Amino acid sequence: MPFCETQDEAMLPGLKPVLELLERDPRLVDTVYVRKGRATRESARLLDLCRERGVRFSLVGEEALERMAGHGHQGVAARLRSAHFLFWEDFLTQAADAPLPLIVALDQVQDPGNVGTLARTLFALGAAGLVLPRHNSAFLGPGARRSAAGALERLPLTQVVNLSRAVAEAVDAGFTACAAQKTEDALDPLTASLPLPALLVLGSEEKGIRPGVLKHCSCSLGIPFLRDFDSLNVAQAGAILTSCFARTLCLRG
Repeated sequence: MPFCETQDEAMLPGLKPVLELLERDPRLVDTVYVRKGRATRESARLLDLCRERGVRFSLVGEEALERMAGHGHQGVAARLRSAHFLFWEDFLTQAADAPLPLIVALDQVQDPGNVGTLARTLFALGAAGLVLPRHNSAFLGPGARRSAAGALERLPLTQVVNLSRAVAEAVDAGFTACAAQKTEDALDPLTASLPLPALLVLGSEEKGIRPGVLKHCSCSLGIPFLRDFDSLNVAQAGAILTSCFARTLCLRG
C-alpha cells in the first residue's frame, strides 16, 4: 500500500487505498482529506464510510491536498495514525490492574508535545493509560513520539467517540472521576488522600473541561500556587497530579 511520509505524519493517497483501509481497519485512519467540489459516487461512499466508522474528514483545496500527499492523490488522502489504540472496552477492563490504577483523559488537548511529554510521565509512574477523544485531539505522530521518548509505544492508549460517555462508563466500572480545575471545593492534591482507582480529566489551557464531561466528575483537584501565576500547561499539571496519586498509593502501602 503506497504512502508518503512528511516531517510530521504519514499520508495515504488515492481513492481506492483509502476506501479499502476504511473498510478493513478504520482505527488506522486519523483524518480523511477530500478535494473540494469532488462529487462522485465513490466520494459519496467515502464520506458515508467516514461517518459510519467515526473517522473525521475535511474538505480541502487542490493545493493543500498536493502539499500533504503529493501528486496522484485522485482527490483523496488519509492521514494515518502513528500510535496503536486499544478498543475502549479492552482498555477499561485492564486499567484497574495497572501498577497505578489511574486513567488520564484529555479533553480536546491538541498539542502533540504536551501529550507526548505527559505520556512519558504516565508510563514511568505506572498509570493505566491515556484516553483521547477521536475528534479535536492532538495527532500522535513523530512530534508526539519524540516528546514521549518511547512511552507512546508502551503506554496503553485508547480513542473514544464520546468522552463524556467514556467517563460515565469508567465511573460505572468503579473509577472515581476527578477534574483538574480550581474551584472553591477543590481538593489540594498535595495534601489530600486521593481516590483510587481514578480517572483524571485534563482540559485544554484555553477552554478547560467541557460541561458534558465535567458532569460525571465527582471531585475537583486544584494545584495550589504560592505565587501569582496564570496556569501550567497540560503536561506539567498532569505530571504533578499523577505524582500525587502515586503518593497516595505509596502511603496506603
